[in-house]
Amino acid sequence: MFSFFGNKDKADSRGERVLRPSIGWGRLLEKMRTQESLRILDIGPTSSSSINLVTGLGHSIYLANLVEEAIKPEWRTPAVDGGPEGIDVEGFLATHLNFSGRGFDVVTLWDTADYLPEQLVKPVLGRIYDAMVPDGQMLTMFHLSSTEASRGFYRYHMTGQDAIATQRIGEFPIVRTYNNREIEKLFADFNNFHFFLGKDNLREVLVTR
Repeated sequence: MFSFFGNKDKADSRGERVLRPSIGWGRLLEKMRTQESLRILDIGPTSSSSINLVTGLGHSIYLANLVEEAIKPEWRTPAVDGGPEGIDVEGFLATHLNFSGRGFDVVTLWDTADYLPEQLVKPVLGRIYDAMVPDGQMLTMFHLSSTEASRGFYRYHMTGQDAIATQRIGEFPIVRTYNNREIEKLFADFNNFHFFLGKDNLREVLVTR
């Protein structure tokens, strides 16, 4: 469910946090430090440290946890003519990405797209595009490969440095991986995007509306 947080706090699940250098996050952080009263959309499991960081900088943060919601059976539609089950895309978007006319300056999508059912990926990105203000920026990440070792599902914590803190909170299979050309197609409607290759199994993409 889409929700808003001011200075409200919520306890994180206990688990080891590992700092990961992030060029993309560093650029968003600079934007948040030099501009006032921004609206931030953080997509993923709730992080109290992210909420506190954003509100401490004088901005508003809104939350949408899509991966754990997308696997719920109520969004499945019956198979047709022996094909695979479908997804109630419009119902899902209306429930979890109804922004009530708000426009966002910064979006952190993290690695959400890799875990969503494929039927949801483009519609979700389209809804986010519509909700971003001109020149708004979004940070997203894509796995380079899908292996048994990459089944971990992580909470991403914003920090006050050019790094994010990752915290493993469960296991979900990666639905698919995307190569650079496929990623470019996903963001074809956006103004521009920049790739940053990390030292781990993730590539970062900083996208501008």
